[in-house]
Amino acid sequence: MSRAGGPGTPTRVGVAGFGRLGQYLVQRLLSEGPALGLELVFVWNRDPRRLGGAVPPALQLLDLATFAERCPHLVVEVAHPHVARDFGPQILNSSDLMVGSPSAFADQDTERSLREASRRGGHTVFVPRGALWGAEDIRRLDQAGGLQSLRVTMATHPDGFRLEGPLAAHGLGRRWVLYEGPVRGLCPSAPRNSNTMAAACLSAPGLGFDRVIGRLVADTSLVDQHVVEVEVTGPPGPGGRSFSVRTRRENPADPGAVTGSATLGAFWTSLLDERQLCPIAVRPSLLPQFFFSF
Repeated sequence: MSRAGGPGTPTRVGVAGFGRLGQYLVQRLLSEGPALGLELVFVWNRDPRRLGGAVPPALQLLDLATFAERCPHLVVEVAHPHVARDFGPQILNSSDLMVGSPSAFADQDTERSLREASRRGGHTVFVPRGALWGAEDIRRLDQAGGLQSLRVTMATHPDGFRLEGPLAAHGLGRRWVLYEGPVRGLCPSAPRNSNTMAAACLSAPGLGFDRVIGRLVADTSLVDQHVVEVEVTGPPGPGGRSFSVRTRRENPADPGAVTGSATLGAFWTSLLDERQLCPIAVRPSLLPQFFFSF
């Protein structure tokens, strides 16, 4: 891995995206990073006007294509899956990349290009767990061949959706289902609301984006929280009964927010703790290039 420049050298970090999550990471990097061996070297946002007054001018990067001039060891994407698609291969030529929008991998061409760029450049792609609870257990069950089905339900208030396709965040009554089906079919329409589901697909490559089921639910009663439910099923045992686990994660969130409060801390932990990085590659030959960060 190339995340650090050598013994005693700070890890140079660039942040691509300055929404709620990007702002949180930038604030912590500025206030705590130096003591932890992390140096913030740039912040980029699709709308650079958001950086004014919030990010020191010397750290503002107006064109992400010029990122290499800042010599980062790691670029953290927390903007939109299109950033990994459009800039990921270029970034991997000279630094590691943490993809905070793993719905990008639902596009097979994007996944293929990132894997090839990672292998070619000798740099690593990291995927933070984010809001997915039990990711390591899912990964172990999948590796052991004991994972038969995986379903992830994401429920939040309609104001928390950022939809880009044919889905509409309106319906009748208090609660309704916007989508239920393979996660690959959901990501293009809800790229910023399907990242937890995408993380589940990456932690269970035996099922992947085509066999992990995602369920996106609008619930007007969830004004200040996001609810993520994960249902895991194994094959039937000798007596005919199947192994199963169901978890429910209630994550406090500001009204209308895409990212829950607890998810912010999970990203920061992923940035700090290299010791808990776990491989998620589909093919063993790619394990040195792709890691799932808990």
